[in-house]
Amino acid sequence: MPFPELLSQRERLPQMLPPRTPTKMLFLRKMTSHSPFNCPMSPSRPMSSILHLTPWIPPRKELKQMYIDMVSMRRMEMAADRLYKEKKIRGFCHLSTGQEAVAVGIEHSLTKQDDIITAYRCHGFALMRGASVKSIIGELLGRRGGIAYGKGGSMHMFTKGFYGGNGIVGAQVPVGAGLAFAHKYNGNKNVSVSLYGDGASNQGQVFEAFNMAKLWDLPVLFGCENNKYGMGTAANRSSALTDYYKRGQYIPGLKVNGMDALAVKAAVKHAKDYANAGTTYRTREEIQRMRSTQDPIAGLKQKLIEWNVTTEDELKAIDKGG
Repeated sequence: MPFPELLSQRERLPQMLPPRTPTKMLFLRKMTSHSPFNCPMSPSRPMSSILHLTPWIPPRKELKQMYIDMVSMRRMEMAADRLYKEKKIRGFCHLSTGQEAVAVGIEHSLTKQDDIITAYRCHGFALMRGASVKSIIGELLGRRGGIAYGKGGSMHMFTKGFYGGNGIVGAQVPVGAGLAFAHKYNGNKNVSVSLYGDGASNQGQVFEAFNMAKLWDLPVLFGCENNKYGMGTAANRSSALTDYYKRGQYIPGLKVNGMDALAVKAAVKHAKDYANAGTTYRTREEIQRMRSTQDPIAGLKQKLIEWNVTTEDELKAIDKGG
């Protein structure tokens, strides 16, 4: 089948149910109805006491764009999943379906002059940094029109301001610190965001990067995407301390709900402001529970409707058009 036809085939999103009220890990609170867009983070623990919270105001236009970005990312990853199952994509194919809020929330808190580097699941970050869906899918298919000319595959996508994924567990974290050092050396006000998973949290180079970042006061944000499994191993089987935001010791830590794009945006914006100052391994029940109660797209959709940012019909049109 010709490449353009592969891209034109639309994927049908699974039905998204309204999420239940989270019982923990939510650090954004909805304000009174007269000011629904004023969303300061809650000062409750486990915020580090040295961080001073400031409110942020998400414009209506940006809220709608965040939803569009999340839907686009979901559809792209579902298309990649289908192509992989059809054996059109060879090799690795690390998807981030259900984790869209992380990439979208981070990107909407940064400028294009800031840098991002991440680990395996990098397709969504490449899209948010400016790559096209066609170039990303092309890369997965090994096509010359791919973002890395078909030579990088799933884990090695690069574009301006995005230094890709990494095939070595935890190796991207010190590189992220190096990018931050470059910003400081050049005297600009930009930051580097270095992401890693819970599976990489025990790597020695991660702690070494923390130490150098603090020692040199680098403008870097370290983010642990904790999806509770490192390549199939549950976090509590591999880590003595699974509260990864406490690992930095001398670096302030913040725990945030990674399934809420607005919470991620608020946390990253706040952290950036602070830094500038100087076969499945899950059960079917678990998968269904996460899809029905913690879907990040459904969560943002509910907020957009509640806050009268847009209508349900307009959101349905976005879902259909993808």
